[in-house]
Amino acid sequence: MKALEQTQIYQTRAQENLGLVHLCANRFKDRGIEYDDLYGAGCIGLLKAARAFDETRGVKFSTYAVPVILGEIKRLFRDGGSIKISRSLKELSLRLSRYRDSFAALNGREPTVTELSEYCGESVETVTQAIAASLPPVSLTIQSEDGIDETDIPVPSSEQHILELMSLRSALDKLEERDRRLIYLRYFRSKTQTETAAVLGMMQVQVSRREKKLLESMRKEFE
Repeated sequence: MKALEQTQIYQTRAQENLGLVHLCANRFKDRGIEYDDLYGAGCIGLLKAARAFDETRGVKFSTYAVPVILGEIKRLFRDGGSIKISRSLKELSLRLSRYRDSFAALNGREPTVTELSEYCGESVETVTQAIAASLPPVSLTIQSEDGIDETDIPVPSSEQHILELMSLRSALDKLEERDRRLIYLRYFRSKTQTETAAVLGMMQVQVSRREKKLLESMRKEFE
């Protein structure tokens, strides 16, 4: 009975924190793996974190879970020693390769990325990823005088970004509706203080004073 209750606790903890998986998976979108696969791997990480989390350590579950979720997602990119490419991206890569050959034969030059984008109806970003998918994989190890040294491609800290985003959302949720709108207009819609004042029915000087107080209180949330 105790084991069943413990399992239910794990499942509830995981269900209540599925948003963490979406936050982590979104950090790896459009990198050659389908979002559903990223989300699935993240859910596995979330379940692992839910089972292993120790409340007595005084750490928030989200702080503990994010690195575990990211670890499972990153595993997708490391399996087999190379990055997995989605089927749709592989098919687009083949189409573009054939088109590039015929275009070069007719025009005496390679097509630009914009021309490829217009040809296939995909975004420039997607076309760029498809071209990269056709390139030979880059090894993540290098040979040195002392033997084989592992290396990795430097990327921004996903953990830090996600934790900061969570802190920001938490700070915004604690604001009154009008204050939340003020911050949204100023920093998410890039409105001037005068424009924000017009929307909220305030004076510019009132917006300026209120904004300063709000920023000071929000900064304390990050300390």
